[in-house]
Amino acid sequence: MTSVGIVGAGTAGLHLGLQLRQAGIPVTIYTNRTAEQVGAGRLPNSVAHHAVTIEREQRLGVDHWPVEEYGYDSHHHYFGLPEPIVFRGDFPRRSRAIDYRIYQPSLMADFEDRGGVIEIRDVDVPDLEGLSEKHDLLTVASGKFTLGQFFGPAEGRQPLPGPLRRLQVGLWRGIAPNDPKGVSIAASPGHGDLLEIPIYSFAGHVTALLFENVPGGALEKLVDVKHDDDPAAFRQMVLDVLREHYPLTFARVDEAEFELTSPNDLLQGQFTPTLRGDYGQLDNGRYVLAVGDIHSTLDPIVGQGANSASYSAQVVGDTVLEDQTFDLRFMRKVAERRRNRVEAAFDWSNLMAGPPPGHLLQLVGAMSQDQDLRNEFTWNFNFPDRQWDILATPERTAAAIARSAAHAAANAAENGEPIHA
Repeated sequence: MTSVGIVGAGTAGLHLGLQLRQAGIPVTIYTNRTAEQVGAGRLPNSVAHHAVTIEREQRLGVDHWPVEEYGYDSHHHYFGLPEPIVFRGDFPRRSRAIDYRIYQPSLMADFEDRGGVIEIRDVDVPDLEGLSEKHDLLTVASGKFTLGQFFGPAEGRQPLPGPLRRLQVGLWRGIAPNDPKGVSIAASPGHGDLLEIPIYSFAGHVTALLFENVPGGALEKLVDVKHDDDPAAFRQMVLDVLREHYPLTFARVDEAEFELTSPNDLLQGQFTPTLRGDYGQLDNGRYVLAVGDIHSTLDPIVGQGANSASYSAQVVGDTVLEDQTFDLRFMRKVAERRRNRVEAAFDWSNLMAGPPPGHLLQLVGAMSQDQDLRNEFTWNFNFPDRQWDILATPERTAAAIARSAAHAAANAAENGEPIHA
């Protein structure tokens, strides 16, 4: 019987392992941390899973956090221009954010309960050949830098010269949720962006504040100032940034209650978004397949990392179930089947994290006047390939705006409403 080895117990590794176990395929996941160590660690991210990923979790039997209690319905946008732009886009099906220190240990337990094996060990490039000989297929779903070097950059892609943003994310008490409950996406032009995310953590339902700061900008201090040096000063710094740059979030802060939920619930740093090769070949002739973060490392500005990783894992799992000859053709099948969506998520994330091009600003202006267009933009967080169909070029953006305007005009005419030019 086919045996699969997976290096890494993140979203991609766990979703792939669970899918293969549903089909009765023996799977071993190699990771350097136990479930208990993951749960006791520092906040790793502020990941949200969108409806398509939640539906995948339902098929895998790991939907332990029903969206009726843990989900949210919308994205609230704020653009801090001289005349601020504010609007909301709605989801037809909810998204959800669960602290990964709760999420991943739960799925690790599910995987073991279903006969999967988790082996606690560190894996690096010299270990891959030996592991490849223990399994029919070896995949790498770990974000470890040296493992990424094994796969190299994606063919035809120029690596980025450095980070697009510098990041601070923390979990906070004392912020009233939006109405309707949703994520706030606020832009302070020239300085950065704030993603305010309702998330369930050890302290219950709290708020993740993810500050996406422009390198060299005035808000870099959010990354460089250390909380433990002076917690009160750190808290005040965050409040001052909210007050000056993100006023709609600040308006919902209860300053008497506002505090970091724990010193461990804070992450600061930066990384360079990277798209790597789909697979590599070892000296023994066997291939190793990249999946998840090791394949596509995304800036979190539009929350695509975990959702892209889960999608990629499903493509790998589906291909394993139909073809268990793990040769070059198999590797190329996986690469082609996932390329459009994975690369679209990468390109869209980079567009949003870089200096805003004119056609993106045109879309923002159009969305502020067109509810259908902003609902489409919001729902497309589930479908980055569709979003990139709108944003890849100025011509595509103009066509999407015109299409939505024509649809709105046709609806108005049908309903006997006045049409405004």
